[in-house]
Amino acid sequence: MSRRRFDPARAAYLTLNGAIVAFLLTPIAIIGVFALNPTPYISFPPVGVTLRWFDKFFTSPEFMNALWLSLQVAVAVLILSMLIGGLCALGLARGNIPGARILTACFMSPLMLPAILTGLALFQLYLLLDIGRPVWGLIMGHTLVAVPYVLRTTLAVLHNFDRRIEEAAAVHGAGPLRVFFEVTLPLIQPGVVAGGIFAFIVSFDQFPISLFLVLPKGETLPVVLFNYMKFDLDGAIAAASMVSILMAILVVVLLEKTIGLKTYVKL
Repeated sequence: MSRRRFDPARAAYLTLNGAIVAFLLTPIAIIGVFALNPTPYISFPPVGVTLRWFDKFFTSPEFMNALWLSLQVAVAVLILSMLIGGLCALGLARGNIPGARILTACFMSPLMLPAILTGLALFQLYLLLDIGRPVWGLIMGHTLVAVPYVLRTTLAVLHNFDRRIEEAAAVHGAGPLRVFFEVTLPLIQPGVVAGGIFAFIVSFDQFPISLFLVLPKGETLPVVLFNYMKFDLDGAIAAASMVSILMAILVVVLLEKTIGLKTYVKL
């Protein structure tokens, strides 16, 4: 049985990729150690294991109210971004609209601007319109930066869409609405769902826009954590971070179960 020859190029490639993965995962590992460490400061090696910081996080009314508000806003943004992004993608791809590329660039522009400038601009706009800082205003701000994710993934699906399938359904007597709900929508679902899930993550972790648009006693979790760190820095921060990381992992698992990660990669 012949032994496989040592390939220096392959070994260097694997080593480099391993180093990159380790570099990306090391901060998460440090946060995990901090969240389980009994001491209110980071210490290596850890002196023990405790869940006191998770208990502090889940029993704190301030943290729980902020977590609940963040989840509510993120779910609302998920629904709105899927509706707006999906419909805009269909219009841009199918509507023969003059200047469609310019409109697409306009829709994608929130991704190119610093989020803190977007938050400041929305804050000034709300002041000029004298509407204050309602929760729906926060949802609109998050939706503004979340729609491009749905738009991009849906346009990618529509780019490879075979319209002959719709024509075949129409030839066999299906009306426009039936063609849309039974043919078009199921086929573009991977792009819409993938974009919507990432819109949820963007909204849940959104800090710069939330900082300008929330009210005292009505703050999202990232803003509450930011204010908490100004006066105290203990394992509760790490516990909250681990909860957010676990939620992101849950979203990725949901993405795999719904459309599959390979499908998203193709987008």
